[in-house]
Amino acid sequence: MRKVKWVLFAVLPVAAAALAYVATRERAPTTEGPAHDHAAAVPAPAKTVMLTAAEEQRIGVTYAIAEMTPLGREIRTVGQVAFDETRVRTLSLKVDGWVEKLYVNFTGQFVAAGAPLLAIYSPMLVTAQEELLLAKRLETEVAGGAPDAKINAASLASSARRRLAYWNVPAEDIARIESTGQVERTLILHAPEGGFVVEKNVLQGQRVMSGEALYRFADLDSVWVEGEVFERDLSSVREGQSVVAEVDALQGRSLHGLITYVQPTLDPNTRTTRVRVALANPGLRLKPGMYATLIWRGGDLRAALSVPRSAVVSTGERNLVFVKRADGMLEPRIVELGVATDDRIEIRRGLVAGERVVASATFLVDAESNLGALLGGMGNMPGMDMTAPKKPE
Repeated sequence: MRKVKWVLFAVLPVAAAALAYVATRERAPTTEGPAHDHAAAVPAPAKTVMLTAAEEQRIGVTYAIAEMTPLGREIRTVGQVAFDETRVRTLSLKVDGWVEKLYVNFTGQFVAAGAPLLAIYSPMLVTAQEELLLAKRLETEVAGGAPDAKINAASLASSARRRLAYWNVPAEDIARIESTGQVERTLILHAPEGGFVVEKNVLQGQRVMSGEALYRFADLDSVWVEGEVFERDLSSVREGQSVVAEVDALQGRSLHGLITYVQPTLDPNTRTTRVRVALANPGLRLKPGMYATLIWRGGDLRAALSVPRSAVVSTGERNLVFVKRADGMLEPRIVELGVATDDRIEIRRGLVAGERVVASATFLVDAESNLGALLGGMGNMPGMDMTAPKKPE
């Protein structure tokens, strides 16, 4: 019973004070109409910040000068390395026959110009050799005869040589057949140009038909990089424009090339157009299938007030930079942005040339500024009287 009395003595004064506060609050005049909703209040703007040299060093604050620099609109797109189609060749035979031996027998093999590809037996080639040898014997027989006979014999021999040459029989093979007077059962075909075998459709012993594609070669001394450009960027794309290509496989090394082709049509689904960049490929470091980032400037370069991109804090609703004033305070400044490059961004409004801005650790400075604004704003809440603590001297 004694415990209950002590509880009542403790609770009653607190309850009385609460009732008095409610009654007083209900009688208080209101000048704002409906009750003010503090939860829906707009946050206070960022406030100036003072950092000591030790604090700047600890969080990594550095400064940069807002200055006039040449800027141009930068366009970036991801492309893929592809074969230079002007350096791709397909080899096919002009006669029917059987492959007796393959000298180039796997995909990816490098073939030098003039290297042997395959040995083929073809009844058509055998017949053409026999006709050549027959014409040569006829030339010998009519050497002392009538002029017309000699002309006809020479014409037959020339026709036989030309037929073999048209079938891609090398001139040295034709000369050897004439000098030996022997028909060769198989003839070796050679690569007309060098390159890598990117496609192989022939096996040893296989019967092949005229016109059938046997090999496909690619010269990789030059390659293409093909990418897609959005419709909004097409006004800044033209043939002959200089482009920088960054390839991850080359540890981000930059290569320089030219736009050689802009597709004349637009994809209605992606709203993009294909562009093609030609790149030299010394050492064959670029391989078809690799990804590359294409970067070029759209339009002419112009002088514009700019700061490092890291100096700008973007919240989605505003863009801030922190300007170091003469008294050492860091003042948040709302700015209007323009074009941007990899490392700098244009400031159209809010700064003047020569002002010093925070260039690194900007988000930490912004957090410090917002904390000061929050502490300062809490002093306006009912029952609260708080101010941001001052920095020690």
